[in-house]
Amino acid sequence: MPEKQVFTDSDIEIKEVYTKADIASFLDNNNEAPGQFPFTRGVQPDMYRGKFWTMRQYAGFSTAEESNKRYHYLLSQGVMGLSVAFDLPTQIGYDSDHTLAEGEVGKVGVAIDSLEDIARLFDGIKLDEVSTSMTINATGFILLALYVALAKKQGADLKKLNGTIQNDILKEYAARGTYIYPPKPSMRIITDVFEWCSKELPKWNTISISGYHIREAGSTAVQEIAFTLSNGKAYVKAALEKGLDINVFGKRLSFFFNAHNNLFEEVAKFRAARRMWARIMKDLGATDTKAMMLRFHTQTGGSTLTAQQPLNNISRVTIQTLAAVLGGTQSLHTNGYDEALSLPTEEAARIALRTQQITAYESGVADTVDPLAGSFFIESLTDEVEQKAWDLINQIDEMGGSVSAIEQGFIQNEIARSAYKYQQDIENGSKIIVGVNKFEIKETNDTPVFKIDDSIREVQSERLAKLRSERSAADAARCMNQIATAAKDGSNLMPYVIEAVENNCTLGEIADCLRREFGEHK
Repeated sequence: MPEKQVFTDSDIEIKEVYTKADIASFLDNNNEAPGQFPFTRGVQPDMYRGKFWTMRQYAGFSTAEESNKRYHYLLSQGVMGLSVAFDLPTQIGYDSDHTLAEGEVGKVGVAIDSLEDIARLFDGIKLDEVSTSMTINATGFILLALYVALAKKQGADLKKLNGTIQNDILKEYAARGTYIYPPKPSMRIITDVFEWCSKELPKWNTISISGYHIREAGSTAVQEIAFTLSNGKAYVKAALEKGLDINVFGKRLSFFFNAHNNLFEEVAKFRAARRMWARIMKDLGATDTKAMMLRFHTQTGGSTLTAQQPLNNISRVTIQTLAAVLGGTQSLHTNGYDEALSLPTEEAARIALRTQQITAYESGVADTVDPLAGSFFIESLTDEVEQKAWDLINQIDEMGGSVSAIEQGFIQNEIARSAYKYQQDIENGSKIIVGVNKFEIKETNDTPVFKIDDSIREVQSERLAKLRSERSAADAARCMNQIATAAKDGSNLMPYVIEAVENNCTLGEIADCLRREFGEHK
């Protein structure tokens, strides 16, 4: 009888048994300690013995007031940091009263149009006492400006502000689609943020280079890290061309990865990514070891959740939580079991948070650093994931880097090919999804779902009309002119955008001003 062949989704063959012979290189170089280059074993010497990962719950829906209630609830339940979801109009630079916003206001995240909205969103929350992650890209610089303006109003010390804006536009072109401007001006905005924050917001993570959405679009684990690290190289090179110091801005780069169900491949992926990024940064000229550290947030895999037998998703999220923690994440969001059906209910969000807390306090996996190190299987798989990822990165480098590879459609086509194969494997039964193509039951779905009312748009539109009628029209016009001039002459945009939001210019107005200067990506 022929030996059974088993492969991961990245097409890495898994052997029946692993021995010392599979990790000869590890045994030769096994003096590497956690917290030391190239950080395979983690970026901190003591990892979770010193401090647990930041436990976040991604939340944002409806109006700022409704999201604010959820944030206070989550903080009361033990989350350590907030993670803000924005609605589609906010993500692509339209105010809630814009015709293209109809039907989308407050649906997949919170609607933010102005400084008044951001003040409502964080009402009762001191910004210099909480870490805030904002999943926002094309308009990330405007949301950061709003956050800074509110912090100033609160009297906060900007040097203490701690958080992250995603601000990763390359993966939008490749996988997600919420871009506004063409690549060149988009990269310029991002490096403006790097430059401004290095002086004014030293503790702020200026970008979260995201593999999460690449994976959600259908990539494999290997493609996720290869494409993400290639995008990271492109941002670093753009910053270097602007004359920024890699040892300064390099410390504020962070990453955002997905955690799927193949526990060991995911752990190997995180370990390989750390090692690879350290070498990439060293090759690009970093000499400070902190600028070579890959620090990352993880979210459990949204695309792995099933509408069928939704309570099974609690088990999936638990496996993914273990993968992220065993892989050494710095921050984690766990999905609600009901997210294949709707936004998470309060109960589902609580169970998701409890999954992290049980892992931290009851499972023992956080008691020692990199507990799977030295496993014949894990070390061999880490090497294989790394080698396959380097092969892809080298292909992208030969094309001239990520921007060029995206413009040529290479990255998009690779993701599409993997997504198609994965779906084929489910449909032909070679990949089992419990409750979907095997172990099905007849069920009537009585899972409570969370619905958003369409009246949110009316509320936001009324607020916008009032804001525009009460602000100084002259000040708003002056601020818009300053932004347009800075866009033309290459001045850093951030000070002018902050002044604009402080004078009650709206997110849509600022985005439109730059649409006129930069054009739109088609």
